[in-house]
Amino acid sequence: MAAEVMLMNEIEAKAASMAIDLNIDFNSIQLPRGEDCGIVSDDEDVYHDDQLEFDSGFGNVIVVDNLPVVPREKFEKLEGVIRKIYSQIGVIKEDGLWMPVDPETKKTLGYCFIEYNTPQEAELAKEKTNGYKLDRAHIFAVNMFDDFDKYMRVPDEWAPPEIKPYTPGENLQKWLTDEKARDQFVIRAGTDTEVLWNDARQSKTELVYKRSYWTESFVQWSPLGTYLATVHRQGAAVWGGANTFNRLMRYAHSQVKLIDFSPGEKFLVTYSSHEPSNPHDANRVVINIFDVRTGKVMRDFKGSADEFTIGGAGGVAGVSWPVFRWGGGKEDKYFAKLGKNMISVYETETFSLIDKKSLKVENVVDLSWSPTDPILALFVPELGGGNQPARVSLVQIPSKVELRQKNLFSVSDCKMYWQSNGEYLAVKADRYTKTKKSTYTGFELFRIKERDIPIEVLELDNKNDKIIAFAWEPKGHRFAVIHGDNPRPDISFYSMKSSHNLGRVSKLTTLKGKQANALFWSPGGRFIVLAGLKGFNGQLEFFNVDELETMATAEHFMATDIEWDPTGRYVATAVTSVHEMENGFNIWSFHGKLLYRILKDHFFQFLWRPRPPSFLSAEKEEEILKYLKKYSKKYDAEDQDVSMLLSEQDREKRRMLKEEWEKWISEWRRASEEEKLERQKLRDGEASDEEEEYEAKEVE
Repeated sequence: MAAEVMLMNEIEAKAASMAIDLNIDFNSIQLPRGEDCGIVSDDEDVYHDDQLEFDSGFGNVIVVDNLPVVPREKFEKLEGVIRKIYSQIGVIKEDGLWMPVDPETKKTLGYCFIEYNTPQEAELAKEKTNGYKLDRAHIFAVNMFDDFDKYMRVPDEWAPPEIKPYTPGENLQKWLTDEKARDQFVIRAGTDTEVLWNDARQSKTELVYKRSYWTESFVQWSPLGTYLATVHRQGAAVWGGANTFNRLMRYAHSQVKLIDFSPGEKFLVTYSSHEPSNPHDANRVVINIFDVRTGKVMRDFKGSADEFTIGGAGGVAGVSWPVFRWGGGKEDKYFAKLGKNMISVYETETFSLIDKKSLKVENVVDLSWSPTDPILALFVPELGGGNQPARVSLVQIPSKVELRQKNLFSVSDCKMYWQSNGEYLAVKADRYTKTKKSTYTGFELFRIKERDIPIEVLELDNKNDKIIAFAWEPKGHRFAVIHGDNPRPDISFYSMKSSHNLGRVSKLTTLKGKQANALFWSPGGRFIVLAGLKGFNGQLEFFNVDELETMATAEHFMATDIEWDPTGRYVATAVTSVHEMENGFNIWSFHGKLLYRILKDHFFQFLWRPRPPSFLSAEKEEEILKYLKKYSKKYDAEDQDVSMLLSEQDREKRRMLKEEWEKWISEWRRASEEEKLERQKLRDGEASDEEEEYEAKEVE
């Protein structure tokens, strides 16, 4: 501290000797308009054309209109009523309720201002009480205080909007035209996010785009691979382009934690959770649904976390995610939310409830859309101690007609699995034994495309086996089940089309005693990776289901993630930062050959870029398969050229290593010759350098 004072004294003395006044008012300094002295802000958004609206500081204040106009003697009673209504929603600040009075009549003016601790509580109060009926003559009109300033800025006279000249956009699908037919993937490691080509022929990656601090939590591809989404404190953003990644749109949502795209990429759902002022209250949840292209909020949902906790596969702060499930295939026509004793189904033309009301289903606990058709599968558990059985129902949307129902008795738990084409639905039902002391598992298999939707019951050979994993073959009729007890469960494969009877399920084979607890089908079917994650330390078995044979076995020690590329040619296995060591990823061929390995410290994410469905018809694809040999000649020649190039590169590498070795040897020989006389002198005139010709003696 003393040194700092001495330094400051020296500076002041120097300034005084040069007649410089150090008492500068920096606020009085004005730069010329548009001048930045060559120093650009680190925050690119500050100078972005679309200026964000800054918080005015009144985001936690609401205005309640249409209150009764009362004299002084009834003032306290009215204030007490209002305080009682609004304190149930959030914590009102001290002196946070102000009701203006007319100075002439001494009566209230019919409105009041209420200040909450947080903006989230104010928004909730507006949502809950706007339109609240105090009595016949007084229906509350509630607005945010900030909205008044926004509406006051609207000009009195209408002016036609400025028509911007059309500028053609970039081809966001250009990456699909890669001459080498490669796929892209994104990785996050440390502070860097990279998009890379998988150049499997060359056994390496090729950089497409790299950026530090691109996201604050995670990245996510859109379902058809058009956009890469990043998440920030101010909201989310999507990126894309023909040759690089430009920001295409931003979606303002403060403290966003989770995002979800609709299957057809038309809409983006964002989620945030905010802690209440009162610790006894549930978190405040805000969900926005944006139009991906325009960035416009199509619908928002706000409420306590308790309203969003039913169903789902997992989320944050007790809220299930995704809250909304999308239906109707790639057209993004419908989305549904599970509620208490009801299912709310919305259509995306007006973003309102179908028929303006929810579907009433007592005690419903789960729902699942068909991947291709507007059909909802619902599960209702047992009621009344088993007097009312559990049931699975299939409901057509928008008519809400029940297509099929199956009652399930003595059920403790149930999970639903749709096949990717929507042709089959498997319902895994865990049932109690007669003694109620244990459970066993069976499957109810629905044939959705067949008349009257027939249902088959499937039980394992040993029905007491625990089910560890289940997975449908994509676009196929087969499924795999891992069952039994650790450490070496069995894996069974079944087909919905037996050779003798197309309408009966049949078992293809059972693989005994496998070190596997997860199933990863190729997107094209036929091949599957039987993986042993977590406790099995990354055991991998590449299996051909057509031939019912193992193609290869391998290990990626401590692997945490496995993902097929969208074409089914390559498999990525990764060790993420949940482990401190061996972070990075491996790329394998579909038949289990390790192509290359890349280590990355603090490795967080690996995601293949999805591909949109092919534009080719089923007939055209069959024709290509029929004449595949003709098409493959071109690619075989390319592969041969690449192989020869790699061989030539290997030979050149070996030649350079040999030359380097010979050069090193010759240098040592030359040094040895130069030192020969010196060595002979040290050995008392003996000329030989061979150790075998000498006898070692110890001399004290």
